[in-house]
Amino acid sequence: MSGPRRIVCLTEEPTEVLYALGEQARIVGISGFTVRPPAARREKPKVSAFTSAKIDEILALKPDFVVGFSDIQADIAAALIKQGVEVWISNHRSVEGILDYVLRLGALVGVPEKAAAYAGSLRAGLDALAEQAARLPRRPKVYFEEWDEPLISGIQWVAELIRIAGGDDILPELAAEPMARNRIMADGSRVIARDPDIIFGSWCGKKFRPEKVAARPGWAGIAAVRDRQLFEIKSPIILQPGPAALTDGVAALAAHIRAWAEA
Repeated sequence: MSGPRRIVCLTEEPTEVLYALGEQARIVGISGFTVRPPAARREKPKVSAFTSAKIDEILALKPDFVVGFSDIQADIAAALIKQGVEVWISNHRSVEGILDYVLRLGALVGVPEKAAAYAGSLRAGLDALAEQAARLPRRPKVYFEEWDEPLISGIQWVAELIRIAGGDDILPELAAEPMARNRIMADGSRVIARDPDIIFGSWCGKKFRPEKVAARPGWAGIAAVRDRQLFEIKSPIILQPGPAALTDGVAALAAHIRAWAEA
């Protein structure tokens, strides 16, 4: 075995990728938020949340490589680096970034060929979905909501997956903002004005409540509310920048978009 042998994954996506590559034996610790694959929760110790981690427990695992995601985990990374641990924090925000992430992670752990094959299969799935979507008779305007208090719209890879699935995100200017704080809306006026045909909610681990959305002041006239086109997409399959979003997440979006387009 070449490359690191004792890997701690601070978020779900490296765990899912390494399992998909058949390299799960390298993983010695995972995030407590990991749900994919289910085997990981049974087999691996949970040593981190998203904004916090059990540094002493991670060090006790004697990792030779730790993988995390985003500036939000900068403090965790710094604490581990000060203890001499090698840490890689990715910060990708797009569909192409996710595919490139698979390639880079595979290369870093010494299995670039496996990673290239896996990334190729993920891309082929997206291409096939895009071809199906191109044949739909019409395209819906879509609003994706990550959080409700305050209102936070969808991130870049979600907007891109909506487009691949056959819809058009109504807030592309916000999707381009990598930080959630820059996608906060003071009120729903922009959503009301752009009148989405479908509303997707993925409230980051909290159950989406369509009736609460429909009851917001001024939202009754929105096409999606009027036609009852409000749907939950579970956050584990859409809000992590890894394989789940490119498979189950985009498939869930596409199923609802197809049903609307063909109605």
